[in-house]
Amino acid sequence: MLIGELSRRTGVSARSLRYYEAQGLLEARRGANGYRAYAEEAVVTVQQIRSLLRAGLSTEVIRQVLPCARGDRPGFDWCAELREILGGELAEMDDRIEALRRSRGTLAGLLTGHPHSKAAAASLSAAATASGASGPGSPGV
Repeated sequence: MLIGELSRRTGVSARSLRYYEAQGLLEARRGANGYRAYAEEAVVTVQQIRSLLRAGLSTEVIRQVLPCARGDRPGFDWCAELREILGGELAEMDDRIEALRRSRGTLAGLLTGHPHSKAAAASLSAAATASGASGPGSPGV
């Protein structure tokens, strides 16, 4: 099938499909006319890619785990290496979440009246106003 048909069947733009191909996630044959031709299985592969992207995986990690993916959900043929890769990704995601929680707590503290918070909040508000952003305490709210 041509890229337009794959795009229609999966709801993924042709631009994204070309990106997936460039990242080594999707294979296409080139016809004599130079057009990309995808196998029928490409529909499931694209669904797998989209699912893995929604899970927060990078295309680099997806390239590693995609050969083990089965079905459009996807399910996996589990092996120790796959569990290690996905477990590592989960641990990194947990670390990022914890770092965001700490940053959020610090920022909330600045805005809720901790010592020096009025000056910090005023500074944040002035910076937001100068950058054109609006938020709590800025004139755009």
